[in-house]
Amino acid sequence: MKSHIPIIVSGLLLGAGFSALQPGNFFTGWLIFSFIFLLSFYVLRYASHWAPDSQEVQPATFNLQLVLALAFLLRLALGVTLYLALPLQPDAADDHRNGYIYTDAYRRDMQAWELSQSGQPIWESFNKSHYSDQYGGLLAILTASYRYLSPDAHRPLLPILLAALTAALGIPFLWKFASLLWGGRVASIAVGIYALYPESILLGSSQMREPFLMTFMAIALWGFVSRRVEQSEAHSRSATLWLALGFLGMLLISPAVALLTLVILAGWMFVQREHGRVSWTALLATGFIFIAGLYLLAWGLEREQPFGSSPIGIVMNFARDAVKWDTYQLVRGSGWVQKLFSEMPEGLHPLFVIIYGLCQPVLPAAFVEPTTLTLRLLGIFRALGWYALVPLLFYAPFAVTRSEVGEKRRLWLWLIALVWIWCIVAALRGGADQWDNPRYRAILIVIEACVAAYAWVNRDRWLTRWILVEIIFLVFFTQWYASRYYHLGGQIPFGIMVAVIVALAALILGGGWWRDRRRKLLP
Repeated sequence: MKSHIPIIVSGLLLGAGFSALQPGNFFTGWLIFSFIFLLSFYVLRYASHWAPDSQEVQPATFNLQLVLALAFLLRLALGVTLYLALPLQPDAADDHRNGYIYTDAYRRDMQAWELSQSGQPIWESFNKSHYSDQYGGLLAILTASYRYLSPDAHRPLLPILLAALTAALGIPFLWKFASLLWGGRVASIAVGIYALYPESILLGSSQMREPFLMTFMAIALWGFVSRRVEQSEAHSRSATLWLALGFLGMLLISPAVALLTLVILAGWMFVQREHGRVSWTALLATGFIFIAGLYLLAWGLEREQPFGSSPIGIVMNFARDAVKWDTYQLVRGSGWVQKLFSEMPEGLHPLFVIIYGLCQPVLPAAFVEPTTLTLRLLGIFRALGWYALVPLLFYAPFAVTRSEVGEKRRLWLWLIALVWIWCIVAALRGGADQWDNPRYRAILIVIEACVAAYAWVNRDRWLTRWILVEIIFLVFFTQWYASRYYHLGGQIPFGIMVAVIVALAALILGGGWWRDRRRKLLP
């Protein structure tokens, strides 16, 4: 009983605090939030005890229960901070004035509240007239939460609490499949990255799809890995249920991510195939999920007209138009991008968008560009996370080719290639935007965290070289941004600066390769 007292007291106190920040009757809000907090704490407690049943025991320095609690509370803390701080900004837009960092979150949450009060059935969330959610799944979840948990008042912190809980629940599944495949050391670092990565924390503190998608992807990966590794019939049935639950969740929230996960698993099976044998059950399940995901995606994207006869055509047309529109928005919103586009051949524009998108959120810009204190601190927080992660992603292929052979090498190279392809797609689809582009990129944080963890565990001098390349990039671009906004020092022409950065990077990487080769040749 003593172990329950801290949980109960914490739940009641946090419930009272959240209720005091929200409209509506305080006592009603206190009961609502206290109930959800208590439920969250017990779910997380159970998950922390369930997860370590994997093949390898946790490292002595790793406490999964602490990581789960930290992930949950960090997302809640940031959500409450933004809810209180954003309305204080001068000349705040409607979304910021109401405490939402994302416009999509603001529109979706407001529409969910309106729908919850309308008396219409929840499945109306899937009606195409509800513009705030292409697919309707998250809108339905938010509508149900307001209708059944908070019918008396609109409490925007309620969805944030649900998002934070869902995001944290991805951790035990990530731990289980990573430790089963690669051991406790890689798994513990991957879990730490997932829990502490700033973009993941930000998305888990808002009314967005991504925290749900991250967790459903982790669930599907655990089901897939468990089914392939564990041989008993009971494990196979359990794994199939987890795999199905993960895909059902993704199909509900975003069919596009379900298709992406299907690609991940299909490639995984291909690189680990045994003597060319393929399971007919796996083929049928893959085909079903692909067709369902494709049709649901096409249905969600075709908003202006009746459902077409070619879902592939709908998706391809949307993707093409979206990239064009996002690139246009990038050019229209930035005078220096307009200038650079005018100075380079048109065929290089997509390459520029990709590279610029991979640099977002740009760390020097986060420190230098004029903005409010809240957005500056948030920008620095997000950029520091990405610039800490990206050298590990660049270095990962070096670690794999040095440390692995055969099937393990093929699997890691597949996952690394997928991460970089997805980062490029996110840059194009987000138009190199500093908000949408990193948000799309973070959907794959479960895989990115594993790749980065593997790179860190198997690090050598090549990681140091990639960090030096990043430092050179940051030094030059910090001076460039400082000269642009504050006229500090002379401004190096952009093309010359990029050429110098590339030359110095080539010198570091090429010189490192030559030095390593020379060492091998010496007796």
